[in-house]
Amino acid sequence: MSTLTKILIVLLTISSIFLCGIVVTYVANADNYRQMYDDLKDERDAFEENVKGLTKQLNEKIGEKQRLEDKLNREIASLTIKIEQLQSQFKIVEAEKDDALRRVNSWAAIVRDFYETTDEHTQLLKNTLAEKIRLEAEQIKDRKELNELTTSLEEKMAIIVMLDEKTKRLLEDKAELQDRLDKYLQQIGKRAAELVPVTPKKAIARPVVPPARDIELKGLVTAVDLKNSMASISIGSADGVKEGMKFHVTRGDEFICVILIIDVDAEEAVGVLELIQKQPKAGDYISTNL
Repeated sequence: MSTLTKILIVLLTISSIFLCGIVVTYVANADNYRQMYDDLKDERDAFEENVKGLTKQLNEKIGEKQRLEDKLNREIASLTIKIEQLQSQFKIVEAEKDDALRRVNSWAAIVRDFYETTDEHTQLLKNTLAEKIRLEAEQIKDRKELNELTTSLEEKMAIIVMLDEKTKRLLEDKAELQDRLDKYLQQIGKRAAELVPVTPKKAIARPVVPPARDIELKGLVTAVDLKNSMASISIGSADGVKEGMKFHVTRGDEFICVILIIDVDAEEAVGVLELIQKQPKAGDYISTNL
């Protein structure tokens, strides 16, 4: 055989072997592709079923979404209406607030004027009260002086009445003695000489200046004997009480009477009631000065 033939035979052999390998490979892979095709088909069917389910779910979600959007749109529309209403109310409230602020400012001015007026009236009232207190103090002082002058006058009037009574009794005694003297002288044939007054003439009456007061003594009435017009007091010689002293008896602001001391012990004293305005009683206040 020629070389070419040999080469051709070798090439043919190699080609046959190659073809056999290809056929074997094809046959072997044909089953695998069939299985893959079936698997892919099953996967595709499952995928299509899954897609149908997901599509259904998607459609349901889209419907639900649409319903929610409709609900939200309705709520948004309702809230928009409420917002518009609230804005209208807010404008009204703003207007009312501005009006209230104007009124507050007006009232603040009124209150400020009121406080200023009140301060003026308060100061005026304080001045009036101070003047009232001053006048009351002066009135109390004048009343005290008046009471002192009244008491002094009453005492002097009592002394004048007592002196008038004494003078009257002395004149009666004088007349009686004169009558007895005239009768006696007539019996012996004589006549009484005319009496020449030796008492100097009285000077013109002048205002009485109250004497300086003694040290002030104070105490209480301890017992009263209205039948004999006498009373005892709670202080005596140990406190400076002496016979002839006069104590003014008072009850609150009322003048009751005067006690003229006639007997003094160490711890108490007894006197005669004079210038009785009201009946004294135990516990009444006594003092040498009003």
